[in-house]
Amino acid sequence: MPKLLQISIEVNSGSVGRIAEQIGEVVIEKGWSSYITYARNNNPSGSQTIKIGNSLDVYRHGIETRLFDNHCFSSKKSTLKLIEKIREIQPNIIHLHHLHGYFINIEILFNFLKESKIPVVWTFHDCWSFTGHCTHFEYVSCEKWKTGCNNCPQTKEYPASLFVDRSKKNYLLKKDIFRSVDNMVIVPVSNWLGGLVKKSFLQNYAIKVIQNGVDINIFQPISSIDRLQEKLNVKGKFVILGVASPWGKRKGLNDFIELSKLLKNDCSIILVGLNKKQLKNLPRNIIGLPRTESPKDLTELYSLSDVFVNPTYEDTFPTTNLESMACGTPVITYNTGGSVESVTPETGLIVEKGEVTSILQAVKTIKDKGKSTYSNLCRERAEKYFNKQNIFKEYLDLYKDILKI
Repeated sequence: MPKLLQISIEVNSGSVGRIAEQIGEVVIEKGWSSYITYARNNNPSGSQTIKIGNSLDVYRHGIETRLFDNHCFSSKKSTLKLIEKIREIQPNIIHLHHLHGYFINIEILFNFLKESKIPVVWTFHDCWSFTGHCTHFEYVSCEKWKTGCNNCPQTKEYPASLFVDRSKKNYLLKKDIFRSVDNMVIVPVSNWLGGLVKKSFLQNYAIKVIQNGVDINIFQPISSIDRLQEKLNVKGKFVILGVASPWGKRKGLNDFIELSKLLKNDCSIILVGLNKKQLKNLPRNIIGLPRTESPKDLTELYSLSDVFVNPTYEDTFPTTNLESMACGTPVITYNTGGSVESVTPETGLIVEKGEVTSILQAVKTIKDKGKSTYSNLCRERAEKYFNKQNIFKEYLDLYKDILKI
């Protein structure tokens, strides 16, 4: 019986944690053993879960990052303990997800991977793996990652460093560390991200794009939304939905606020995933909700809404777009990274970044045509291209190909 071990910061929580969980479900169904690590959030899982370190380890790692810009070079003891556990399990495949997040030491981990010769699959959910600091660089139009990071314009962005810029050293260390493993396949979650990897210092590895998927049996149109409409006081309104966590300029919070000033009274905006301060400071004509981990709650909100707007300035392949379409709700997104790859003219509209008036016009277009014009085509596209059963089977096929079974 083959064994899969996924290294993730979360289990069945957040987009990456849910992806890891769903991959685990697919391999378990085929008789494999599945293990998933976590350092933070963990919801009930069908896989066997492994805790990495504790909250104090994460906090200490975060402090070191703030002071020394040495993200992912802390957490030595917890990483060594993880390696002991991996040796005990003896997995046939190790599948990496996010390694950033204040929970693991990449030098220790990759020394083990190099020595063990266990085949590695590494899913890239962002750009951190080939930069000296940041997870995304599109917002600041930086291309230093192509030749060598230095004088980083985003040191105070996640993973934030308050005083030191070690981007040049980090870049060279990551280049050396991440290229030390021979038997590794890199899996970008969008064609856009795959194109970037091919220009990075990891370009010589095998690269296979596998886009994200969603559970279309959970995310599906719901007709019984009257109670939620009344609760949110949006009955008879054209509802515009936004979902993110955390919200900020790069996710388009300011753009939603500008949009709210341009809308007529027959439209309502609902934003999900706001923190307490943001909820307190929202304009009166925006309905704010905190983050929810409940797929049921999200499904009701997608179904309630007439359009999902994703004004993100940097993204790889957001699952929120897929969830919305699976619920029959069209998507408007900025022309950003891989966010556009899920949207067609039949399922939504793409506008240029920062053009709030273009969002307004796109909203008007969907409002005039009616949600019903798009709903069936949205659902059909989600079923055909983003059904998690089909998407995550691609990982199983990749594992089998690597193991030649």
